[in-house]
Amino acid sequence: MTAAGAPSAQGGNAPLGPAQPSGLLDVLGVASVVLDATGRIVLWSPQAEELFGYSAQEALGQLAGRLMVHEEHLDLVIKLFADVLRTGKGWAGAFPIRHKDGSTRLVEFRNMRLLDDRGDVYALGLAADQSTVRRLERDVALSARIVSQSPIGLAVLDTHLRYVSVNPALERIDGVPAEQRIGRTVPEVLPHLDAAELESAALRVLRTGTPLVDVFVLGRTPAAPDEERALSVSMYRLEDAVGTVLGVAVSVVDITEQHRAGLEAEAARRRLALIADASARIGTTLELDRTARELADVAVPELADVAAVDLLEAVVAGRRSSLGPHEPAVIRALAVRAEGAAEALQAADPTGQIARYGPERLVTQCVRTGRPVLVAQVREEDLARIARSPEAAVLLRRAGVHSYLAVPLIARGEVLGALDLKRTRNPRPFSADDVLLARELAARAAVQIDNARWYQNARDTALTLQRSLLPRHPSVTGGLEVASRYQPAGATVEVGGDWFDVIPLENDKTALVVGDVMGSGIGAAATRGRLRTATKALASLDLDPARLLEHLDRITDGLDHSIATCLYAVHDPRLRQCRIANAGHLPPARARPGRPPELLELPTGVPPGVGGVAFTTTTVDLEPGDQLVLYTDGLVETRRHPLDERLYLLLTLLDAPGRPLEELCDHLLLSLRQPDNHDDVALLVARAQTPG
Repeated sequence: MTAAGAPSAQGGNAPLGPAQPSGLLDVLGVASVVLDATGRIVLWSPQAEELFGYSAQEALGQLAGRLMVHEEHLDLVIKLFADVLRTGKGWAGAFPIRHKDGSTRLVEFRNMRLLDDRGDVYALGLAADQSTVRRLERDVALSARIVSQSPIGLAVLDTHLRYVSVNPALERIDGVPAEQRIGRTVPEVLPHLDAAELESAALRVLRTGTPLVDVFVLGRTPAAPDEERALSVSMYRLEDAVGTVLGVAVSVVDITEQHRAGLEAEAARRRLALIADASARIGTTLELDRTARELADVAVPELADVAAVDLLEAVVAGRRSSLGPHEPAVIRALAVRAEGAAEALQAADPTGQIARYGPERLVTQCVRTGRPVLVAQVREEDLARIARSPEAAVLLRRAGVHSYLAVPLIARGEVLGALDLKRTRNPRPFSADDVLLARELAARAAVQIDNARWYQNARDTALTLQRSLLPRHPSVTGGLEVASRYQPAGATVEVGGDWFDVIPLENDKTALVVGDVMGSGIGAAATRGRLRTATKALASLDLDPARLLEHLDRITDGLDHSIATCLYAVHDPRLRQCRIANAGHLPPARARPGRPPELLELPTGVPPGVGGVAFTTTTVDLEPGDQLVLYTDGLVETRRHPLDERLYLLLTLLDAPGRPLEELCDHLLLSLRQPDNHDDVALLVARAQTPG
């Protein structure tokens, strides 16, 4: 490729006009002197005037030997002059000459014979100051030595951007010998670099004279055809002493090792950032599924294009699991994440689904041995050991899965499952560094997953126990329509002490109970169960509410968790009344059509177990359509609001007596329940019906 519009220079096609003069002769100050056959000066150049001190008028016609040579050297000069004219062979050497000012100088001479068209003989003498010649020779020798021994690759391009010289270092850097470069352009010599851009840059330097410094170039060269090489290229325009453009000088430094070190440092920085990100993002809650999703989200796309978090089903169920060499792995998929790999996502196990992987599968091998399994380059036969089915293997092949890695999730010495990673869009295979990073992520996440697993198991146990202690009641009993809610504490796995009960009695009467054992945990739950059992047994005796609480007070006095509150009411649809006794509990609310809701004024009494205080039964009207709302303190009490303010808010929410009771329960919980409340809630709403 020829650089169009480049400044002309010698070499290649001859320029149309005269070439610019070289500055070298001006630096040397070469003097020209012509002598006739008798040794007289017939031509005298301006440089001769400067070198010898004589003007042309003073020199022309004079015998050169007598004018310029000391007497002691005159015979030798005459002999050398005669030999040149006689033999036609030139002579060169240094000789002392006499300057006009009387000083003696060493001058470098070149003498040769000339013939004119008539056959007359002349002698041409070219002379330069020897000190100037020696200085230039030293400079040239030093420059040549520097260029040849420099560890930096150096090259010179002519004005058509063709190589005219290169040094040995450049031959070593890119592996192209000098003889294969001369006369060729950069794209012709190095087609696998970004040669077109380099040539374009060289042309800009040639035209503008603005140097180009440390341009980064990445590509392959004949010196290392199988690996990427990084080069730092600088260019500047070459000009002689009088400003003639000679071409472009290029320097090349191999920075491959620095480039790789930089890439490794960047990769290490990203790994540390990913680990720090994982520490912040994984385990934000104690929800098992969410913790697994957080791990998958961290892994994609920084580490893999597809990530799946799988746990052994036995581990999810709270059992330890160890696989024999011929046992399959029963695995539950907790989370799957993919980046631009829809078919790979389809091939993954759906979240929540339990899959059975044979002993030959790679994920089974991972969880059985507790060691990573790496397939850097996935082949066709590997897909059958990765995918859950032949159909899934086809999907993985279509998705372009080319590298696979599975690392075990190990916490407290137990293998919980595996982090399954695949690459589709990322062209690099998983490396040893990726294995280390994946293991670090898995180790950190496994602890969080294990915590979430145990928390979930404990919470499920607590919820099961709580539900087992709550009553099952029909929506209509006696003369009442009834709805209820129980909501456990939001941030605890312990069972609470709140309870309610709906107890059918004789003659269509119904007992309504709500209570709260102070504290939480198994002890509170046990006390709650005993109190509920005792209340149901006493209710079957059709006791007056105050009398029933007295018996309950004595029973509670012997229990470990002796402090509790209780509200006991008996509805009689025939009398359209409720008889209510309170043992240290919050007052119930009554809502009647056409009237504002109200808190019933009852003697509060003391919690069962305190003893020594009598309980009082209060009778209140409950006409058909009237509602009675019983609740525990977890519904209305907060740390930020006065209790009176919260009770008033409860009453304002009861301003629609005709609202369906199920809807009313949800409305009260949604409006009153605080997200950060660490207490459980029992809510019981009853509406009086017209006697049938």
